[in-house]
Amino acid sequence: MNKKNKSFVMPTYGTKKLKFLKGKGCYLYNNNNEKYLDFASGIAVNSLGHCHPKLVSALYKQSKQLWHVSNLYIIEKQEQFAKLLCKSSFADKVFFTNSGTESIECGIKIIRGYHSYHNTGRTNIITFDGSFHGRTFGALSAQKNKKYSKGFGPLLSGFKKVEFNNIKKLKAVIDNKTAGILIEPVQGEGGIRPADLKFLQFIKKICDENDILLFLDEVQCGFGRSGKLFSHEWAKIKPDIMAVAKGIGSGFPLGACLSTSKACVSMTKGSHGSTYGGNPLAMSVGLEVLKIVSNKNFLNRVDKASRYFWGKLKELENKFDIIKEVRGAGLLLGIKTYCDNLEFSEKLKKYRLLNVPAADNTIRLAPPLIVSYKEIDESIAIIKKVLKQYNE
Repeated sequence: MNKKNKSFVMPTYGTKKLKFLKGKGCYLYNNNNEKYLDFASGIAVNSLGHCHPKLVSALYKQSKQLWHVSNLYIIEKQEQFAKLLCKSSFADKVFFTNSGTESIECGIKIIRGYHSYHNTGRTNIITFDGSFHGRTFGALSAQKNKKYSKGFGPLLSGFKKVEFNNIKKLKAVIDNKTAGILIEPVQGEGGIRPADLKFLQFIKKICDENDILLFLDEVQCGFGRSGKLFSHEWAKIKPDIMAVAKGIGSGFPLGACLSTSKACVSMTKGSHGSTYGGNPLAMSVGLEVLKIVSNKNFLNRVDKASRYFWGKLKELENKFDIIKEVRGAGLLLGIKTYCDNLEFSEKLKKYRLLNVPAADNTIRLAPPLIVSYKEIDESIAIIKKVLKQYNE
């Protein structure tokens, strides 16, 4: 990069090639007004696409009234949003954050605090291979992934990692020190791998039987992305704690940690806090997102669109040997390839289909939940065009 274009931003995201000036619905536009189909959605964030009119209106209205006062005062929209979240889920209480990893940190504290309150002596939290819970120290320690933690040790103690979707190996590590189990119903960064529904049901059963808190990370797979409001609903279970973010604000920085009253017994005055969490701007947007996404007709439409997309991708899998596996759930889908997934990702971008590489040599496709069949067909045509290049 020459002096003129020198960036003063830390290079933690590597070299960037694309720049976008505006977005609308499922599309982004660069400085030449070229249109890109956005199936990255800001890494599964823009649940309602770009610049949804109802969200723009809510944010604009709130911006003229009040931005920030801190949680030392009653924030009416925060109370409204928390009530609607609890009514729409298993939860009794909500703590608002600004991101997914903050929600994870809150949940870890709830687990440790619960067992400290009851003086059980339990501190260990079980996590799984391929998990990703964020980049703060608690999250890094939980997932124990050298890709993200190398050079930042020592990590925090008290976490045990076992094989994903393996009941036998999970049974083997549970003991009288097990305080909680933390799992993503669908692994995002780990390669778009859904947890078996029977595996989730087993975890719920063993938690209930042993006073272990079940902590679900639905930061990426929650808020309608699976075709239900929350992914764990497919397994017909309820957690004790759940972290959400990303789609909750459809692009506005927002997260939340949801909990039962029983689990968050230790979260008393001064036990946790956030300067910006639950601010009026975020609450105005989040409230509108939840009203839209929790609508049954909306969720039915997401489910139908995801099944249509899945069917089209499976057709490509059957036709092109370069695809090893199509995987995922809802509108969080992955293509595992025999070729290098980074190269494949760049080829798709060349034809203006935005995507995000994930682990296990997988391409992640997470379109906005408002995606149309026509836009899905458009993405399939681009994927097919790139696949044909590998057959030449």
